[in-house]
Amino acid sequence: MPRERTPGGRHLLRRWWTAYRHLAGGLGTALPAAALLGWLLVVALLSLVGVGLLLAPAALRRLRAVADRERARTGEGAAALPAGPVPAPLRAALADPLVRQDLRWLPVHATSGLLTGLVGVLLPVYAVRDATFPLWWRLFPADVDTAPWWWAVRSWSDAGAVALLGLVWAALAVVGVPGLAAGQAALGRSLLRPPVDTDLSLRVAQLTATRAAALDAHAVELRRIERSLHDGAQNRLVGVTVLLGAARRSLTRDPATADELLERAQTAAEQALAELRAVVRGILPPVLLDRGLAGAVTGLAADCPVPCHVEVDVTPRAPASVEATAYFVVAEALTNVARHSAARSARVLVQRRGADLRVVVGDDGRGGAEAGGGSGLDGVLHRVRAHDGRLTVTSPPGGPTELEVVLPCGS
Repeated sequence: MPRERTPGGRHLLRRWWTAYRHLAGGLGTALPAAALLGWLLVVALLSLVGVGLLLAPAALRRLRAVADRERARTGEGAAALPAGPVPAPLRAALADPLVRQDLRWLPVHATSGLLTGLVGVLLPVYAVRDATFPLWWRLFPADVDTAPWWWAVRSWSDAGAVALLGLVWAALAVVGVPGLAAGQAALGRSLLRPPVDTDLSLRVAQLTATRAAALDAHAVELRRIERSLHDGAQNRLVGVTVLLGAARRSLTRDPATADELLERAQTAAEQALAELRAVVRGILPPVLLDRGLAGAVTGLAADCPVPCHVEVDVTPRAPASVEATAYFVVAEALTNVARHSAARSARVLVQRRGADLRVVVGDDGRGGAEAGGGSGLDGVLHRVRAHDGRLTVTSPPGGPTELEVVLPCGS
């Protein structure tokens, strides 16, 4: 049964898992950064004989693509926006402050970022390997020395020492992964922060995109309301009018038929009223006013045919428009879970983190969800962008799927 929870052990575990994923994402940009650093060094050497001058523009464009991925991964607000295309002439590109910023960031991320990512990602792997070592070390042939690190394992006491080493790795992973993730992200933000003279233009571009998203979301919502009224309540009210006219004409000559028509008209009127209420609830669900976001989200999870686990921590309350968007995100995500995922379980996490409201909906279904192509996630994306928020969908084929939305509460 879904219920409201306060942050606890599961909350800390999710925070650790988020930090681990961020480290893995940093490793995903550090590896191409290391390869690109080597290629740029080759291009610089080839430039001495002229060939590298032809290769340099493509290498700088690739550098900008990798740096923009890191900006989107670690940045916030204007700092998360792409830096834009690299100037076409090589001389202008090398004089561009953002290109120089990318060149300063590249060797740092290709070395320290790569090392941080490798350490953070491999610590849990070493912890699992060594902690479980006593369970499988006897599977090796007797004439093969098992040497996990600096000693050979030939007895159960040696295997127990390896298991203790695994516990040490586990403790280091628990303590170190969040710090490594925070340090890696902070380093990326400091090196890729937009220059002072470009920050304003980036912010203007971001607000322009946000305004366009708000207008799109408004237009989509108006079309939805118009379609709901036209196809639903209006048709039923037309039917009510027709039935009442027929009942009026039959009232004197055939009272039994008139009574049947009046009954059908009453049923159609009740259905039209129910559809009007559904349209109103879609604009601003009354449950948000009556029970708050926690109660509203719990109600959505209770109505979902897929078993849902709910964790809610929304103190203090967010603005009404932000709560309405969060409610819509959860409702749309759970609808997709029920219709398309073939999942056996789902989870909903709604938490207030400082100035942001974070919403996560995950399931163990078939995966493959993505925004675009007219899917229901397009409506979610429009609403989130209207609040200057962020939407991240992780849904590899075969699952699992996780939809994460971050909504600024001050927008």
